[in-house]
Amino acid sequence: MTSRLLTDDELDEIRESIADALLVLANVTQSDCSSQIDVDMHGSNPLSGLFSSINELVAALGTEQEQSVVFRRELDEKLTTIEQQRSAIRSLSTPIIEVWQGVLCLPVVGVMDTVRSAEMTSALLQTIVEKGAKYAIIDITGIDVMDTRTVDHFIRMAKAIRLLGAECALTGLNPHIAQTIVHMGLDLSDIVTHRSLRDALHRYVAQSASQGDGTRSPPT
Repeated sequence: MTSRLLTDDELDEIRESIADALLVLANVTQSDCSSQIDVDMHGSNPLSGLFSSINELVAALGTEQEQSVVFRRELDEKLTTIEQQRSAIRSLSTPIIEVWQGVLCLPVVGVMDTVRSAEMTSALLQTIVEKGAKYAIIDITGIDVMDTRTVDHFIRMAKAIRLLGAECALTGLNPHIAQTIVHMGLDLSDIVTHRSLRDALHRYVAQSASQGDGTRSPPT
């Protein structure tokens, strides 16, 4: 079987097809898989089969790229949702309540660690400044265990509150925690403590009334 020499027109067509293929491949390197090589499977171009395979490969890459974009979008949406949920959980875990005029209460439930302590302190200090509060009550009725590190968290929190010119009290110590603090020799002398939130509030209002600032007594 003798081979036929290609005509000049056929050679020009092959050159154009090669240039077209190189352009398509260059686009692929730029993440553009929308281009295709113009292939005439019934023509005399000996590279038609190769160009057709390249088109199939580029099309497959384009499909993978689209799926990757969809996956990244879904992942970003899920990450956004998770961050929103985390923010909501942080807000719920640090509920700061204005229980009286100029009096804030931070009920603490669960385990205190360094990260949670920093978040609570930051949120409480910010609220004190925003509301111009004079008294902050940290209620630990929901805490079952108190150790040296937890006590240190509350001492630091109380010092930060006093630096803003507000007073601070710790309420809700149960008998088990009180015994633990005594047995461990923990020092709470830097924190004013009261049996309950009601006791702390009555004490604050009584002091305010004796100073003549017109604060009304809380209900009994």
